[in-house]
Amino acid sequence: MVGIDGSAAATQAAQWAAEEAAGRDIPLRLVYVIDERTNDMSVRLQYAETALRAATRAVEATARPVGLETSIIYGSVDDGLAEESKAAVMVCVGSVGIGRVAWKLLGSTAATLAERAHCPVAIIRRHDTAGRWQRAAIAVAVENSGTTEAAVELAMHEASLRGARLLAVGVSSAESGDVAYDELDRRMDRWRTRYPGVDVHVVTTRDGICDFLAGRDEPVALAVIATDGDTVANLVGPVAKGVVHRARCSVLVVPTAVDRRIAGGIDSTSSIMS
Repeated sequence: MVGIDGSAAATQAAQWAAEEAAGRDIPLRLVYVIDERTNDMSVRLQYAETALRAATRAVEATARPVGLETSIIYGSVDDGLAEESKAAVMVCVGSVGIGRVAWKLLGSTAATLAERAHCPVAIIRRHDTAGRWQRAAIAVAVENSGTTEAAVELAMHEASLRGARLLAVGVSSAESGDVAYDELDRRMDRWRTRYPGVDVHVVTTRDGICDFLAGRDEPVALAVIATDGDTVANLVGPVAKGVVHRARCSVLVVPTAVDRRIAGGIDSTSSIMS
């Protein structure tokens, strides 16, 4: 599912999601939320229909073999997209253009959605698709706790789908301590076995994921992070701290509640990718 608001950022999120949906062989749903408090409902409805048509054309231009649905719902953007996420495998939004006022006050609708969604949330940053971004890696933040396993699986899937290198970043924390390189390398071995076509590189850092990615010369297209509601706004929201802005990459957030629910089935037939 993609949240559409008529912005170029939302349209690019829809194009990104088209490849994701095609890779999973599932339909893509474009959703526009109309605030019921708006004064001129007819004008707002016309704008919503125009925005959805434009996003539909952009998706069709990708030539990805994906079924496409569009929907207009009513209510607040935060509540509407959070509710719709119950029936989604993933929700995608643009990093700018959605909730500009909320961005200044609370860290954007994108950050709020990442806290409340019932599935992973992709926050897609606009960037040039040519040049260095074609060679950009997928990064995943890995902690000592097992609750990041679903995030690792998602990152491996993204790297496989897009033919990208996977950067497994062992992130130390005050709660879980340092992540040993050898331990992380062994931990990634089973993922190498499951995704033999993915080139996996392991690194460890005592810096936060934002500082680590922001300081790298190698471009990173997507950072996959498992996080809880207390930290997600800092990771994807404020300009001074967020991965989207400082590291200049898109972010795929796996809410901790989702990760914990799924992590127990990673080694069985059920997983986050099914």
